[in-house]
Amino acid sequence: MKELIDKIKKNTNESPDILTREIKINNYTINIIFSETLSSSNLINDFILKPISSLIIKDKKIDDIYKELKNILSVSSLVEFTNYNDINKYIYNGFTVIIIDLNRFIAVETRASLDRSISISDSESSITGPKDSFVENLNINIGLIRKRIRSKDLYLKKLTIGKSSNTLVGICYMNNIVDNTLVDKVLSSIKNINIDALIDSSSIKDKIIKKDSLLPVINSTQRPDLVSMALMEGKVVVLADNSPYALIIPSFFIDFFHTADDYYEKDINITFIRIIRLLAFLIAVFAPAIYVSVTTHNIESIPTSILVNFAYQRMNVPFSGVIEALLMIISFEILRESDTRIPSKMGSSVSILGGLVLGEAAVSAGIISPIMIIVIAISAVSGLAFSNMSLIYSIRYFRLISIFLSAFFGLYGVFISLIFLITKLCSIDSFGYPYMAPFSPFIKEEMKDSFVKVKRKKKSYRNILLAKKNIIRGRD
Repeated sequence: MKELIDKIKKNTNESPDILTREIKINNYTINIIFSETLSSSNLINDFILKPISSLIIKDKKIDDIYKELKNILSVSSLVEFTNYNDINKYIYNGFTVIIIDLNRFIAVETRASLDRSISISDSESSITGPKDSFVENLNINIGLIRKRIRSKDLYLKKLTIGKSSNTLVGICYMNNIVDNTLVDKVLSSIKNINIDALIDSSSIKDKIIKKDSLLPVINSTQRPDLVSMALMEGKVVVLADNSPYALIIPSFFIDFFHTADDYYEKDINITFIRIIRLLAFLIAVFAPAIYVSVTTHNIESIPTSILVNFAYQRMNVPFSGVIEALLMIISFEILRESDTRIPSKMGSSVSILGGLVLGEAAVSAGIISPIMIIVIAISAVSGLAFSNMSLIYSIRYFRLISIFLSAFFGLYGVFISLIFLITKLCSIDSFGYPYMAPFSPFIKEEMKDSFVKVKRKKKSYRNILLAKKNIIRGRD
């Protein structure tokens, strides 16, 4: 027994947080080994040490002791195993390993609570909907979903990813709704992930997407209600331990214009808001390009009064329109990044003050024209109408592409960038499903929950994947 304990200590490099305890009862020795940082000392004392101390093992065989020990351990999670190599796996998952026989081991879950409590989502705010959000504990996150969908058809599969991290990954889906082909694709993609450590669910997203795209094809969210709606649509949800974000597969372009509040308000109000979001997307991408094109190549396309005003404002500006736009975009991105990284106690007042001072100083110095500040500001603010960071980054890329094309070709460049965007949207897919559904392919029934929301005769969240499964079934 001593040789086994020494071997375990050696394999953990004599780590000071790996503790062992030797208990002698009559002529028998029972050893327990656990991680001080991952296990709860109270649980070990109450549910392991006290029951062991009450054992009466006089004149008993080792098999009888083993059986009696299993019976007196009043714990919900107890695992028996025989492979020595599994000892470290259980220890580093918060289990306490009990050794009474060199060929048989017992692992008891004594995991300490190292997670934050359920709180309000800080990235996807809600006005009328539920306020809870996912945390960094896989079991709690699954519980938040099951609290909303109390059905035996909600299936869960668990995988372990990461050679060193051994991170648990959960795959959820509604068995009576989902397309089994989609489930097989997701499971196969995740099983094939070859990575040393899985720290966050975003690593899964990067690994299972077959080819890079400027647009996000997998949505991530902190909200259990959005995940529940996605499951009822026949989608697959992937959760990773230590990550508060769930991945929704597949995701469509229209999904990024929807929020959870859309299903808690009147249809007419939501229709207006969704049209505003579409308008914000177009302004964010094309507003700077249109300004650059009309001030550089297509001066005749604007009224004379406005043209005179633009000329007066740009009279002392030494840069062309495209250079102006790039300088302002870079300045805004720096301010936005500093606002994101600045300590929360300092608030956003520093970045707001910096933007006002820099903007006023740039105009006074004749470096930037006032109209350019307005155009870039409205474009940048429009891009912030979306909570998904992947979509915000995509808007940034398409904005730059449209600016460069408009600088070379004027308004023709704006139309070229628009055609490029539409072509890109229609050419990609998410796990084999058309990214632009229900527009391409056209699904009449699902147009009632696109940019225009119309009340249906029968309330159902089973939209794109379920309603026309034969039309948009995943392509290999």
